[in-house]
Amino acid sequence: MSRLGDPYDNAVMESFYKTLKRELMPETRKFTNEKEARNAVFEYIEMFYNTKRMHSALGYMSPVEYEKQHS
Repeated sequence: MSRLGDPYDNAVMESFYKTLKRELMPETRKFTNEKEARNAVFEYIEMFYNTKRMHSALGYMSPVEYEKQHS
């Protein structure tokens, strides 16, 4: 977790949130309740998150492979 007021400590998450806000929550879209917002975020992540791309932080395994190996 980053230090208060220092977004550079957590640049990856800051970038993710910026993209999420830009693509999922334009100023014209308003959610009627928290459940609707949670469902929209879940669907966005499930649709766009790449589960097959290898990550160096995971020992060059895909997230799916890593999860299978460590569950």
